[in-house]
Amino acid sequence: MKRSPALLFGVATVAVVLDQWTKRLATEHLAYGPPVKLLGELVQLTFTRNSGIAFGLLAGRNFPLYVFSIVAAAAVLVLFARHATLSVARHLSLALILGGAIGNLIDRVTSGEVVDFVLLSWRGHEFPVFNLADVAVTSGVCLFALAWSHDHEHAPAEAASPEPGTEPHEPHDQ
Repeated sequence: MKRSPALLFGVATVAVVLDQWTKRLATEHLAYGPPVKLLGELVQLTFTRNSGIAFGLLAGRNFPLYVFSIVAAAAVLVLFARHATLSVARHLSLALILGGAIGNLIDRVTSGEVVDFVLLSWRGHEFPVFNLADVAVTSGVCLFALAWSHDHEHAPAEAASPEPGTEPHEPHDQ
């Protein structure tokens, strides 16, 4: 389909709004309280602030981590601008990555830390606490990889091996 800024920015905006709203709720209702069990020990809501990047990596380091969010958002915009057509899956993947990057960027710029509140655990093993922006970025990256793999598996054979004496060209996104 033709590249759609409305789809990209619409989905990204929804992701940012939901992320910021849930972080505000977590701050208001979970800070200073015990975790809230949604599905026993498996899914809990708890409040934490993360000064690092995903999964607490680089926490406490004296580095402007908001740079990662800016780079991710810029990469999405460059990828979007480079292709006149994009599959729906690629539109959604880029929009989710953009929305998640902006959601966490807002936290980093306003407080230097990101609010995390979803805790998954299984038989005593805990996954690092995360938020909806993290879910958006992770889902977007996975969807992008799946769409890219699918698009390249189904690319026409002639695009992969051009006629002798002709210039090779990149296949367009679907």
